[in-house]
Amino acid sequence: MKPLVRPTPGPALRTGGLVLAAGAGSRMGHRPKCLLQLDGLSLLERQLQALSLAGVFPIQVVLGHHAERILQDGAVARWAAQPVLNPQPDDGHVSSLRIGLRALPPDLDAVVVALADQPLINTPEVQALLQAFAQRPAGTQLLQPTLQGLPGNPVVFSGAVMAQILAGDEPMGARQWMQAHPEAVYHWETPHSHYHLDVDNEEDRQAVQQLTGQSLGWPHDLNR
Repeated sequence: MKPLVRPTPGPALRTGGLVLAAGAGSRMGHRPKCLLQLDGLSLLERQLQALSLAGVFPIQVVLGHHAERILQDGAVARWAAQPVLNPQPDDGHVSSLRIGLRALPPDLDAVVVALADQPLINTPEVQALLQAFAQRPAGTQLLQPTLQGLPGNPVVFSGAVMAQILAGDEPMGARQWMQAHPEAVYHWETPHSHYHLDVDNEEDRQAVQQLTGQSLGWPHDLNR
């Protein structure tokens, strides 16, 4: 087991993190996509590493399907993140988002919401997001990276947005907030495809191999 790595001192804004990892992986043989490995690390561990070394703390990981197997991997504990269970993960991302936000401290300045299946998000990408958010245009409260107009992840939003999402009705999530407040959304244009690539199916796995020259592989017990 790798030693516990403490996060480095955070940015000026007190920024918490939320990693969504509750999905069933139905298009990947009903396996936890976040446990796919790139360069010896699971995608979940790569995401937790990127957030932690960029100074994001605390971090909640929302689990649902495959929660027990994901916790067995050990990445959540190694990076001092906290697991929170969505008892109804089939309700979708909004459900997981709201459960995760409720588990974070209410006095955060900002929140980074990341997907657990983005293989190319590393510390520099998170640092660039946080810097762009700190320098965002006046009046904006949510940053979404975009690649040639296409939305990407992770997203960053203010503590005020977090409070507004939780105060809204159950269907209210980040996407619904953006639709209701388009003037407060900063579409941060970036040329880096890292923010746009996640792994939903075998075609995505091949795309990662083409970009990196490395293949995404399953742990032995999931390799079937």
